[in-house]
Amino acid sequence: MNLFTVAQRAMSAQLVRMNAAASNLANAGSVTGSEGEAYRPMRAVFAEDLDRSTGLSTVRVAGVQRSEAAPEKRYDPGNPLASEDGYVFEAPVDENAEMVEMLDSARQYQNMVEALSTAKQLMLETMRIK
Repeated sequence: MNLFTVAQRAMSAQLVRMNAAASNLANAGSVTGSEGEAYRPMRAVFAEDLDRSTGLSTVRVAGVQRSEAAPEKRYDPGNPLASEDGYVFEAPVDENAEMVEMLDSARQYQNMVEALSTAKQLMLETMRIK
């Protein structure tokens, strides 16, 4: 395992995190006629992956979990998706929190790109010295 493998795993994890936040944002405000059909926000779950031969620890995506947050019940009898009682259920997505999640994952991804670029430059400089 080397720097490039560690960076690749970290970048892949941040990409999953960013995609989950993007999916949540895309479904913000979506409504349905039943609570069970309502969209639930997703979060990437990370786990440590230890390489016993080198002792290096990296990250891996253990999965993507749906939130158990209850959808918001709203009375809207004019909505074509409304239940017989006139209620719609809106996805419980906090748009501000999702934007923060996307910005943070994008920043972490960018940090890994910069680390790889620096490592590449150092390797090139080392080769020139020889």
